[in-house]
Amino acid sequence: MAATKQIKTALISVFHKDGLEALLAKLNAENVKFLSTGGTQQFIESLGYECQTVESVTSYPSILGGRVKTLHPKVFGGILARRQDEGDCAQMKQYEIPEIDLVIVDLYPFEQTVASGAAEQDIIEKIDIGGISLIRAGAKNFNDVVIIPSKAQYAELLDILNAQGAQTTLEQRRHFATEAFGVSSHYDTAIHAWFKK
Repeated sequence: MAATKQIKTALISVFHKDGLEALLAKLNAENVKFLSTGGTQQFIESLGYECQTVESVTSYPSILGGRVKTLHPKVFGGILARRQDEGDCAQMKQYEIPEIDLVIVDLYPFEQTVASGAAEQDIIEKIDIGGISLIRAGAKNFNDVVIIPSKAQYAELLDILNAQGAQTTLEQRRHFATEAFGVSSHYDTAIHAWFKK
């Protein structure tokens, strides 16, 4: 089982776009393909990079006012598939599921929305579903996937890319997975605390 993995395709779905430019430039220079949704896709294309839409992969539109965009077997299959498992690989081929090697997510700002004194309905809309699911899926399959769970990790990934090109070690992927579960735990704890109030 090869510990070093090449990044070929990145799924990027972020709320805050700031700080992403340098990372996108380096990934593009390393010939990494971009896959994205909505505003993030438009942002990537505005910088002059090609970006495939998630909808073109899933053949399904963003629905329910954007509540459901990435929640699809072709997306999560591409993240969770075990690259060394013959059965997983056969199913990926059968269902035309693309391999996704890097997931970059920045969750909806739930805590900031609560702190702003927003109305309950606005707060509820800032409970991220797709993003938190992408984080957990990427972290679970750290053997094959790099998960960047917030913009706090952008610089760290950029340092790795500058030093090694578009590849990561198992130890590095495990480190990002650890950070990812920390992000998801903090996020769910904040939501739980708000509901308890």
